[in-house]
Amino acid sequence: MAKRKNTFVCQDCGYESPKWMGKCPGCGNWNTMVEEVQAGGSGGRHVTSGKRTVSKPEPITQLESQKEPRITTEMREFNRVLGGGIVPGSLVLIGGDPGIGKSTLLLQISAQIAKKKMRVLYISGEESTRQTKLRADRLGVQEAELYVLSETNLYDIGQQIEKLKPELVIVDSIQTIYREEVTSAPGSVSQVRESTGELMRIAKTNHISVFIVGHVTKEGAIAGPRLLEHMVDTVLYFEGERHHTYRILRSVKNRFGSTHEMGIFEMREEGLREVVNASEIFLEERKTGTAGSTVVASMEGTRPILVEIQALIAPSSFGNPRRMATGIDSNRVPLLMAVLEKRVGFMLQNQDAYLKVAGGVKLDEPAIDLAIAISIASSFRDQPTEPKDIFIGEVGLTGEIRRVSRIEQRVQEAAKLGFERVICPQHNLDGWTIPKDIQVVGVSTIQEALEIGLAR
Repeated sequence: MAKRKNTFVCQDCGYESPKWMGKCPGCGNWNTMVEEVQAGGSGGRHVTSGKRTVSKPEPITQLESQKEPRITTEMREFNRVLGGGIVPGSLVLIGGDPGIGKSTLLLQISAQIAKKKMRVLYISGEESTRQTKLRADRLGVQEAELYVLSETNLYDIGQQIEKLKPELVIVDSIQTIYREEVTSAPGSVSQVRESTGELMRIAKTNHISVFIVGHVTKEGAIAGPRLLEHMVDTVLYFEGERHHTYRILRSVKNRFGSTHEMGIFEMREEGLREVVNASEIFLEERKTGTAGSTVVASMEGTRPILVEIQALIAPSSFGNPRRMATGIDSNRVPLLMAVLEKRVGFMLQNQDAYLKVAGGVKLDEPAIDLAIAISIASSFRDQPTEPKDIFIGEVGLTGEIRRVSRIEQRVQEAAKLGFERVICPQHNLDGWTIPKDIQVVGVSTIQEALEIGLAR
């Protein structure tokens, strides 16, 4: 009989220790070390069996480059986030808040794949088959090639996959699946790690695409060890407010495509519907002629999106002025306010600053610096910007406006939506053809941008 040993495992980061500690040395969190019993040796049942193959090193010049075939769905937004479609044999992890629509999205995708006469197995560890059927009726899913299984034992799941031989497997969720030989409870670090490893072996060995749903922590990260995100091929986050209709599917890791791609969906009674022109959605409720409002063309992966940045500058009633931001890095606000104070002469040290990206989008690229600075200056001076202006550029600490990437795609998106002028870095004007129906103005300093951008 294999020896058993007790270890204490951090439920946040997976750090292991032979003794209990109040504070985890790996992540620094308190009271996350939980005792788990682990069996020594390599005992336990395997889900599938196969002959062990020994690979040999080959020169990279003799390897053949092959284009990965992809399974496309009817949702173009979903296909683009994955890099063009689902790659057979890939392991995809999708996380999001409870009730955000992860199961709804995957059930719709399953139905679209099954409609192509490809066999799909939807494994629900949290709901019975009857509950899954109720959701399918609400979404209008009636496909004969879509099979539903309510099971949490990984060994039994593997047996059903071997019998059915599907092209796509959905596991909802990984925190409910367990292996019998691992003595810890389902959802623990050991169970999540072992179950994901077995599902990865099933995907690669049988050339089956596997989607696994992961719960998230209160900070928004996927629950379980960080190793989980390293094991899978693609990591997707499904974001949005449950009380709003729009959802954002964001790619943070993708071995088969570009990272930081974003797809936008609208939650309706009959399910999720893709939003093709996201810029119109984010700008449809914009109020023109109001101080503190600017529009920026931001790149999300390979896709330009126009969003509104709003700023409210008001005199502070406290000793320390407040700096609050939603949708952008809060550390960027005091930095840009310091540049405006030092290089332009604005007295902002006794002003509260509140900034927001309208529509619930999160922006993190340097190209939004100029739009943020113009919004702050517009609200402080109570001077609105021109409603048909777009601001693009990175602001340096010396007040210079630095070049940004993919300026041509940003300008084309602005022209398509009827904007008339783009204020961008001077160094971005060379090497490309400016569209005829839009004016592009180059600026070198933040002072030049303020003189051009603020309406008289």
